[in-house]
Amino acid sequence: MYQLLKPLLFKLEPELAHSTVEYSLRTLSAIHPALLNFMANKYIVNDDSLKQEILGLYFANPIGLAGGFDKNATMIRAMCALGFGFLEFGTVTPKAQKGNEKPRLFRLVKEESLQNSMGFNNVGKDRILQNIKDLYPFVLPLGANIGKNKDTSNDEAINDYTTLIKSFNNFCDYFTVNISSPNTKNLRNLQSKDFLESLLKEAKNITTKPIFIKLAPDLKIKDSLSICEQALKFGASGFILANTSTDYSLLDTNRTFGGLSGKIIQEKSSKFFKEIAKEFFKDTILIASGGIDSAKVAYDRIKNGASLVQIYTALVFKGPCLIKDINEELISLMKKDKFLHISQAIGANLK
Repeated sequence: MYQLLKPLLFKLEPELAHSTVEYSLRTLSAIHPALLNFMANKYIVNDDSLKQEILGLYFANPIGLAGGFDKNATMIRAMCALGFGFLEFGTVTPKAQKGNEKPRLFRLVKEESLQNSMGFNNVGKDRILQNIKDLYPFVLPLGANIGKNKDTSNDEAINDYTTLIKSFNNFCDYFTVNISSPNTKNLRNLQSKDFLESLLKEAKNITTKPIFIKLAPDLKIKDSLSICEQALKFGASGFILANTSTDYSLLDTNRTFGGLSGKIIQEKSSKFFKEIAKEFFKDTILIASGGIDSAKVAYDRIKNGASLVQIYTALVFKGPCLIKDINEELISLMKKDKFLHISQAIGANLK
């Protein structure tokens, strides 16, 4: 059905298409909950070989929804019915903000990729909290992806992050600290040892929930390794590798702004992940993100050290069957390698 709807959706402006999907899924959850059960029966893959307990959280499978898709936590029930193993909402900021000027989302159809300069558009923590309070605790692990407001200076940014940690501490299962979006001016400057040391010291006095740091794939490897080492020293639970890229040399257009996601950054994200994993696979939890659009790509990241993976852009181009397809093929790939459980595949290329 998605392949029939896709040409119609692609005739809409990308942001309008996303809003249309969000409205449809939100309405479906509210008015036709029985259809969610139908979807769940169709899409959820229930297999013991994919189930894991990580940092005290239960994951039915390793495929998660990346931050940015469900900014305001309005699609959680529907996304669960599509077969994900965990979900991440946000990026949430303390105050509501409109984000950057439109148009700010572009399809790169040939490359099965997106280019966005959204700018943390969301309805703010108070309204998102109301959405989450209606359903938390949830059947899947829920992550709160948190960021600073556009008008908050970097010197004051720590207050935004700690405010959000306090607010969502009882209404999520883990936090993702987003300091790597290219669409908030100077945000990526917070990818520093000093900022993370200060933030993690304060965060650890507020919460016992896992805290993941999401990094940009455009960082120099030497700098990334240093940042990761410092973050682990002060209590980070792991890393999400990686956010969108600003490597515009990958484009054949003149749009040199925003972040690139999807197949166009698949190779770049894979290389970045491998370099970090070689150093830290044994020391922490790594979540792979960036260009993951098939079981083959997901399995490659898993064998290179990812305990979990996240997708977003591939959903736009391949539709809701993607999660089921990845999970089913992961089982086949593990059997081919004679792995009985996904834990045996994690980091297999590094052992």
